[in-house]
Amino acid sequence: MKDQSYSNHKRYYIPHHLIFYPIALALIGMGIYQSVTVESLRGIWLFITALTALVAWLSFMVRQHYGMTVQDRIIFLELRYRYFALTGERFEPIEEQLSKGQLFALRFASDDEFVPLVKRAISEQLSSASIKQSIKSWKADNQRV
Repeated sequence: MKDQSYSNHKRYYIPHHLIFYPIALALIGMGIYQSVTVESLRGIWLFITALTALVAWLSFMVRQHYGMTVQDRIIFLELRYRYFALTGERFEPIEEQLSKGQLFALRFASDDEFVPLVKRAISEQLSSASIKQSIKSWKADNQRV
């Protein structure tokens, strides 16, 4: 497996991103085209188009919501465990000083960089992108949703 870094850490789910959504967009496009060109069936084509758009949007939202909620909880638990294992101190008071984006970016830091980067993120109010770009030894997350 290719080493993970800032430039390649995004992940795509082929059934959704490369099959379902392109088909849904094509159907929406066809529905709009048909509703403009076939006046006698305009209402039906507009209904089909709206229904297709609604199904596509709902499938995206539900898939993202469930997966991301579980992933967020796992990331928080991982960060708490790592911080405790490395320092012997609880992470919750520090966690309250950081945004979700900052916390999620910190998960990519190696154990050697993690604690100093946490302190730097708090003191310098680093953005999540800055945190990710500061990481020298990237800890891959190959099992994310």
